[in-house]
Amino acid sequence: MRDILLFIFFIGFIICQRMVELLIAKRNEKWMLNKGAIEFSGRHYYVIVAVHFLFIISFCLEKILWDRGLFSAWPVIFCLFIIAQLFRVWIIRSLGRCWNTKILVLPDYPIIRKGPYRFLKHPNYVIVSLEFLVIPLLFSAYFTTILFGVLNATLLAIRIPAEEKALKTLTEYEGVFNGCHRFIPKFVK
Repeated sequence: MRDILLFIFFIGFIICQRMVELLIAKRNEKWMLNKGAIEFSGRHYYVIVAVHFLFIISFCLEKILWDRGLFSAWPVIFCLFIIAQLFRVWIIRSLGRCWNTKILVLPDYPIIRKGPYRFLKHPNYVIVSLEFLVIPLLFSAYFTTILFGVLNATLLAIRIPAEEKALKTLTEYEGVFNGCHRFIPKFVK
């Protein structure tokens, strides 16, 4: 019973968090479009939205149908989840009004290189990838962990080049992030 209540609280937190993020993204989208931003999201954006939605469904179904309980190393996994949430907040705060779920680019707008963006190009995608692993793994939802880990990696292989191409087209992205890796932090200039 305690496990089920923990799961309900956990999934409720994730859903509420995603709803708040969508509201922030919508507010930022409106601001950016009013400032002249151009959208480059393309059709893959709707696939990303569908995968994120199906991830929650799969996670819930796997928990309900094959309740395996908490993962044996759940304290470690839960700590990783908390760290991911702290990084998520840092990422959103660092990008401010430029944070979005879509690829929106303000022509000639200064590239933001603060917060975690000082160390790598795509910290948000690192955190999303970590979440696709630790969220289902926390409750031993192995099928969801593997399936959506692979789906996420496949989508990021499309999304990241599209985002970088859009940024390179309309901003000084390449010069600002010269020598910076997509996913591996660089702590020394």
